[in-house]
Amino acid sequence: MAFPHSDVAPPHAAPDAPAQQVPASTTQAETPATPITVKIVIAGGFAVGKTTFIGSISDIEPLSTEAAMTEHSVGVDDAGGVSDRKTSTTVAMDFGRIALPGDLWLYLFGTPGQDRFHFMWDDLVTGAIGAVVLVDTERLEQCFDAVDYFEARQIPFVLAVNCFDGVAKHQLDDVREALAIPAHVPVLYTDARSRAATKQALISLVQLAMARLRSR
Repeated sequence: MAFPHSDVAPPHAAPDAPAQQVPASTTQAETPATPITVKIVIAGGFAVGKTTFIGSISDIEPLSTEAAMTEHSVGVDDAGGVSDRKTSTTVAMDFGRIALPGDLWLYLFGTPGQDRFHFMWDDLVTGAIGAVVLVDTERLEQCFDAVDYFEARQIPFVLAVNCFDGVAKHQLDDVREALAIPAHVPVLYTDARSRAATKQALISLVQLAMARLRSR
């Protein structure tokens, strides 16, 4: 049955009243800003503290690909003379993230220390603004490959002398001379266990990368 049309508007509604606008903020959630991401590589030889470095400053639980060292690696991997205190090793990469004000995220990628995983370095370094090369002054030869790698590709890097047990055993100028590090490359002390120390190493790298960018 069809109801007859009425020319009388209901008492609670004005016939010509404009529709009330509903604020957009009440109809849909604000879209969060897409963060700006910056990639940094943490490199160095076997057992120099790369995994510890990332773990000390990452805001998230670091992704680690640690695998137990077994007797099968004898004669294949160079344990750097620390096999008595090193029972595992990174076989792919370490990953951590730092969220900074202004929607800026730092992605930290740690390289594997064993020679047989060096083929992965090109992929890990792609898109990075630079690298922190960790050094153990008791085993300087462990950082030769990393230093040569970044120098050959003209990728900005800082040399961070990891003070194991919180003790600096050599002067920075002596380390620079022993490794023939150019004057424009920052050389500094760090402690991979300390968030404050690792933060300072990252700040030094970012400043170096920005200076390199401005000079182009």
